[in-house]
Amino acid sequence: MRLPEVERGDDLRSRSLIRLISAISGMRLPDAARVAFYHKDFVGPALGAWTQAAMRGPSGWTVGERELMAAMVATWNSSAFCIGAHRATAVHGIGAATVDACLADYRTAPIAEPLRAALAFLETMTLRPEELLPSDARAAMAAGVTRAQLVDAAAVAALFNIITRYADALGFAIPTAAEFDKSALMLLKRGYG
Repeated sequence: MRLPEVERGDDLRSRSLIRLISAISGMRLPDAARVAFYHKDFVGPALGAWTQAAMRGPSGWTVGERELMAAMVATWNSSAFCIGAHRATAVHGIGAATVDACLADYRTAPIAEPLRAALAFLETMTLRPEELLPSDARAAMAAGVTRAQLVDAAAVAALFNIITRYADALGFAIPTAAEFDKSALMLLKRGYG
């Protein structure tokens, strides 16, 4: 369901910022950014801070790897907007061939075993959370994932299990591939905060 307030902003300041950013960037401000202007006192600061910490804070995972994790969660949740957005951003960190191979089947993709093990953990966490057991964490750590990396990966998955549903519930518009790429570059430069 598209809310008019998300599309245009819920106050004069938000409407002005949305117009200004769209004009400067030369493209429609993506809905993921527009929702940050919607009832900022409700979820904006908390969600923005959590996203910035999970996706750009200190981590044993690179930014590209965390963006890939977000794209994988989006794939498992069939969220077209989030797949496009995080695929485009991950590509800048780890390359299109690797990202696309992971999105097709991370089990056979040309990635390091710790990342593959983390993705297996996140897949269970996303698709079958009731089956997630301590043995899944031990298996990931046996494959070289540190405890801190597992915590960081779980934070990315928890966050994007929420965001993908949020994006789909609000009916986010799907940008073109070129617009996703332009947004990815802005996201890499400015972060999520």
